[in-house]
Amino acid sequence: GRSEEAGKLGVQVMETSKTKLGADHAHTLISMNNLAWTWKDQGRHSEPVALMKACAQAQRRVLGQKHPNMLSSLAIVAKWNS
Repeated sequence: GRSEEAGKLGVQVMETSKTKLGADHAHTLISMNNLAWTWKDQGRHSEPVALMKACAQAQRRVLGQKHPNMLSSLAIVAKWNS
């Protein structure tokens, strides 16, 4: 259905963003976050957690340790792991 299509498009967006803009670009980080949520909505577990962790690590590097987006990503990882 549409969820599967959304996942495929999300991967394309993330990969294109990484290639064209760089792994630490704001749009790339947003696409990582969005894809993690899409995968979570599809019922996956390990992939969205790993991707959200990677997103949080990049956000920490780029935005800083106290940035709200980074803190939100860490909270989501903790929630998904509970």
